[in-house]
Amino acid sequence: MSDNTVYRASTTAPVNIAVIKYWGKRDAALNLPTNSSLSVTLSQKSLKTHTTASCSASYTGADSLLLNDEPEDIQSNKRTQACLQLLKRFRHDIEVKNPSAPKLSTMPLKLVSINNFPTAAGLASSAAGFAALVRAIANLYELPHTPTQLSLVARQGSGSACRSLMGGYVAWRAGTARDGSDSIAEEIAPVSHWPNLKALILVVSADKKGVASTAGMQTTVETSTLFKTRAESIVPQRMEEMEAAIHAKDFAKFAEITMRDSNSFHATCLDSWPPIHYLNDVSRAAMNAVETCNRKAGKLIAAYTFDAGPNAVIYYEEENEKLVAGVFRYVLQQVKGWEGEYGAQIPSNEQGGLEAKTVMTLKAGVSRVICTGVGDGPERVEEHLVDDRGKPVRI
Repeated sequence: MSDNTVYRASTTAPVNIAVIKYWGKRDAALNLPTNSSLSVTLSQKSLKTHTTASCSASYTGADSLLLNDEPEDIQSNKRTQACLQLLKRFRHDIEVKNPSAPKLSTMPLKLVSINNFPTAAGLASSAAGFAALVRAIANLYELPHTPTQLSLVARQGSGSACRSLMGGYVAWRAGTARDGSDSIAEEIAPVSHWPNLKALILVVSADKKGVASTAGMQTTVETSTLFKTRAESIVPQRMEEMEAAIHAKDFAKFAEITMRDSNSFHATCLDSWPPIHYLNDVSRAAMNAVETCNRKAGKLIAAYTFDAGPNAVIYYEEENEKLVAGVFRYVLQQVKGWEGEYGAQIPSNEQGGLEAKTVMTLKAGVSRVICTGVGDGPERVEEHLVDDRGKPVRI
């Protein structure tokens, strides 16, 4: 009798925001970076991807992915295929060693995934997405691999996805091996080490980026005169300094390096030809607001950083919430996003002292805020997006 069981496993995975940026590839096929990077994993209470991986002998056709209720073409996507083939090979090895194990590696995969944040808007959606995909399939296949071992797989789907397989503070080592075997992610400190780090995200635009990250990286690598110095000299030193700052819970140093590295990254984008503009006037207003908060405090209590998009991510410690997030809450009190566990406790602070132009630009340009903090890595959940007959479930 044939086995028509629908096998399922579901996972949620977090967004991570780099404080030392990954930009540029030394091998595009294997997604190997030109420099190491370091990120903070954000709480899934605010930002997450929820993915169900299922397989069954009753499924027909090729592997499929339904993302936010829309079918995705994964057959022609080389990155996705690289991930799927590696995971199937790992499962096949288990089946060879244990002939009684269900032959899951031969069954078509049906993947269903949803984000609770805008996709491709500079909010690291691909990182959470591929991390959730890899972790869910690994659970489905009952793979014994550690998060660091799985980071080799996730990296091939989306470079920064390897960092979303872990919680807390995560480093992605660039590595030197040609086959990428040492280009892995590792947790350098858990959430419990520095749990009071908070983040406020100002969503400037929910539209897709004008220049996709992959295309932008290639342009920068080929044309920027600043890029080589950044990758070979600046970032290695900053990685050491940032790890030391995190271990010491030295926010002032953390903030300085975070802002310097964000500025350095965007400087290489501007130095590319043609220049790549990810930041806009609203982004710069957010930077001015952070600088004002720090100036009023007489020390660094807030740090801005920007990925490949205009959205500001502002880090601060919980004890300085009123002096940082409270200033933005007063200015942006009519904007959605202040509700929820993280936002509801933020007090409004009308004594921010922001310039009138900064206030006007923020009010006109910020469409939403996301209040969050440092969080854990992927979590296995029993809420499936595919029912026991293989049909997608709406949540």
